[in-house]
Amino acid sequence: MADEANRSAFLEIQGRMIETTGKLKQVQNQMRNKEGEKKRAYLTLEELKPLSDDTNTYKSIGRTFVLEPKSVLVEEQEQKLKDSEAALASLQTSKEYLEKQMAEVETNLRELLQQDPGLARQIMSMSV
Repeated sequence: MADEANRSAFLEIQGRMIETTGKLKQVQNQMRNKEGEKKRAYLTLEELKPLSDDTNTYKSIGRTFVLEPKSVLVEEQEQKLKDSEAALASLQTSKEYLEKQMAEVETNLRELLQQDPGLARQIMSMSV
């Protein structure tokens, strides 16, 4: 009876670990994407700043380029930069939370395996 309870507890912990790992990878990918957006906005701003205000600047919309004043493009890139930084801060908070959850799940798993060494042997025999 205790063996079956430990087995079901292990399966539950394993499911939580898989779910948390998936969420963590998703957040890391989102962070990578936002970093790229932030870098593109920053580099675009750096290229726009030295241009004179009367320079013709164009905004890319799909395959089309539309004439836009420099000030509009600068504003858009600054907004993208701010949005990316805010999103990165939020994603960092999520990442830290998920890392804490992962550590908690690992601790629970370690405790379960220490309580029932037989379960550890069963798991090892299943994976080989």
